[in-house]
Amino acid sequence: MTVTIYHNPRCGTSRTTLALLQERGVEPVVIEYLKTPPDRQQLKALAKAVGGVRGLLREKEAVYGELGLADPTQGDDALLDAIAAHPILLNRPVVVTPKGARVCRPAETVLEIL
Repeated sequence: MTVTIYHNPRCGTSRTTLALLQERGVEPVVIEYLKTPPDRQQLKALAKAVGGVRGLLREKEAVYGELGLADPTQGDDALLDAIAAHPILLNRPVVVTPKGARVCRPAETVLEIL
């Protein structure tokens, strides 16, 4: 089973999620998305898998407000462009398994897709 985690090692929830996977014998493909950001096509696929672009957005980042992303008239294309240009806006961690994809907040959410 291939498992991928879009990971930020500075994030406690991301580290906890990775540890939960490893405790269950899963060695995921780890993508440190701030070093290797997903391209727009990958973001679009992730958004579809988690139920929408807004589910991928990290609203706590200053750039979220600076770009006016809270505005409900912002379309998916604009949101995807924002995440692609500012990877810090990607909510983390995102885990993808053959059973689905989730933004794993809280970390235990990952258990739903193992």
